[in-house]
Order: sequence, then structure tokens, then C-alpha cells
Amino acid sequence: MVFGPVRRVKFLVTAPFILLMLVVINVMTSPGEWWVQWAALGIGIAWVINLFKLIRDIVVIGGLAAFGAYIFNRNRQN
Repeated sequence: MVFGPVRRVKFLVTAPFILLMLVVINVMTSPGEWWVQWAALGIGIAWVINLFKLIRDIVVIGGLAAFGAYIFNRNRQN
């Protein structure tokens, strides 16, 4: 659970390179047929889902940090 956001960032960075490598393989092996489009569709959907999950994680972590700062400052003023 702790490493989830790290894995999401890793996938968001590596997925475009995976697709680029697949495009190169597609051009070298069968230039007339673009089978890579189906892999790009699947990886693209996974990329968008990971992006939304990472945004959710950032919002939750930011909310917890803001709540902690609020509690800390409230206790400090008393």
C-alpha cells in the first residue's frame, strides 16, 4: 500500500518507452500491419487509470497533511 504511488509513477514514466519500443518492433517485423495499436490502446487505458489513481493518492495525502497541520497548530495555540 505504501509503494502503490511509487509504482504508479514508475508505470507512468515507463509506459511511453514500452510503447516506443513496440512501435520499433512493429516497424521492423511487419511494416504494413499496425498491430501495435491494440497494445497502445491497452497500455493507454492502464496509463489513464494509473494517472487518476495517482491524483487520488496525492489528494488524500495532501488532505491528511493539511489535517495534521491543522491539529498541530490548534494544539499549539492552546
